[in-house]
Amino acid sequence: MTTEVFVTQPTAFDIPSEVQELLQRYVKETTALFGQQLEGIILYGSAVRGEFLPGRSNVNLLLLVNGYEREGLKRYAKAQRRWSREQFAVPLLLTEADLTKPGTVFPLEYLEIQEQHRVLWGRDPFIGLHIDRTHLGYQVRQGLEGNLLRLRQRFIEGGGTEEAITMLLPLSLTALLPCLRGLQRLAGEPPLFHSEPLLANVQAMTGLDLTGFMDVLHLKRGIISPGPVEVPRLYDRYVENLQRLISQVQPDGTLKTP
Repeated sequence: MTTEVFVTQPTAFDIPSEVQELLQRYVKETTALFGQQLEGIILYGSAVRGEFLPGRSNVNLLLLVNGYEREGLKRYAKAQRRWSREQFAVPLLLTEADLTKPGTVFPLEYLEIQEQHRVLWGRDPFIGLHIDRTHLGYQVRQGLEGNLLRLRQRFIEGGGTEEAITMLLPLSLTALLPCLRGLQRLAGEPPLFHSEPLLANVQAMTGLDLTGFMDVLHLKRGIISPGPVEVPRLYDRYVENLQRLISQVQPDGTLKTP
């Protein structure tokens, strides 16, 4: 097993130096905690897509393990509480058998990581890996409809306030973007990993006006700061866009023919 940190990958790695330093500390601590149970540490998400927003984006990691020994997980749990304060999301823990399982119900997540990742330590399980896409269409459809359900739940939980809406809309969009790339894959299109071209492409594919999605992207990036009158309107536009998009997606995840 190689133990080289920051193995070269054909993906962007444009993140602040302080985050890179945190990653180096994370690698050192996590390899010590897991020992022989750990086979690889893989970075994915906005940090390798070139869309990392300091103070806003989470650091997403996959830990490749050879088993789920309880004591190792327990040791790591204590460290993760500290790393969460640095916006390190709880990592995915997977074995190689999980990734290669026929009929996986998580093809979308695995494809997203396979196509945009960087190995920080250990080996890369995605080289030459075939991910079963049998359930991709179902997962895309479920992801879209589930997003809308959670959006309404969070609206109620937050009391429909301006503050709650400005928090929940970016969260919804973040979860939506992989589903949009799933639509591209199902249509035979190459997935686009930068958000503006992705939204423009899906708008062209569907013929829908998805400016509500783009407005929320600008909100997420701090480009716009809508006031108390505009925030509810933005919520309505976003929900309307999402509902119309869902209406264009068939049960198998493909788009209806215009």
